[in-house]
Amino acid sequence: MKRRTALVTVALVGGLGVPSDGDEAYRSEVRAWRTEREARLKADGGWLTLAGLFWLNEGPNRFGTDPAGDIVLPQGSAPAKAGVFELRAGLVTVALQPGANGRVAGKPLSGPIAMRPDASGSPDVLEMGTLSMSVIERGGRLGIRLKDRNSPVRKGFAGLRWFDVREDYKVEARWVSHPQPKPVKVPNVLGQTESMPSPGYAEFTLNGKPVRLDGVLEDPHAEQLFFILRDQTSGKETYGAGRFLYADLPKAGKVVLDFNKAYNPPCAFTAYATCPLPPPQNWMPVRVEAGELDYGKGH
Repeated sequence: MKRRTALVTVALVGGLGVPSDGDEAYRSEVRAWRTEREARLKADGGWLTLAGLFWLNEGPNRFGTDPAGDIVLPQGSAPAKAGVFELRAGLVTVALQPGANGRVAGKPLSGPIAMRPDASGSPDVLEMGTLSMSVIERGGRLGIRLKDRNSPVRKGFAGLRWFDVREDYKVEARWVSHPQPKPVKVPNVLGQTESMPSPGYAEFTLNGKPVRLDGVLEDPHAEQLFFILRDQTSGKETYGAGRFLYADLPKAGKVVLDFNKAYNPPCAFTAYATCPLPPPQNWMPVRVEAGELDYGKGH
């Protein structure tokens, strides 16, 4: 694949600096981070194991490998009639059929139990052989997220591809705090819009153009800022729906954004993810030739 290589200059708000050229220690640190990123993706519970998403109907939702079931599991992975997820007034319970075996929190499931969703911060996970199932909540809807350690996506994974490490894409930007966290509307791939708290935004100049990015917090105790962004490589060299970037919380009015660590959301690898998408204000007017490349275009 051909890609243009442009001379990138970074002018930072407030006269802040960037790493000096030839910093091999920095490049090694980024390469190590990228290796860890791929390891997490390929891990037993990683996003490559995602194998299904089933929205629950009120009442019983039968699951197993039987094609006539409400939740159809991969053939050979479980009994034809394995059990039932029941949704009643916002509460999900699970019960297994006789002869089916499963564990929750490491303990054999012997009777119906309530399943806490991911919105609780500590979701319950039903494990059955190579499968795991948990309840997710999105936009007021409850569904079952299925993971399979034998997922074809995981088995066929060919490795991540990246732009070369570029020290000039590690930006120390000015951080502007809101007096109180401000709700930011964040769309997702399901067509929903959810509100996420934003404590402020980063300002910097990249390739001669001013850029502003809203950072959000994934939970009240988050120790990092989360940036959901697009740039002018999106849909070309990089994934069309955008990329993710985390940064340490700001100090003394500054925040470091290392675009060499910008990476693809789970929906770049599977149709069963529920990824947030960049809000319009985080559509960058410049090419960011750094970070993870589009997986789908290279394999």
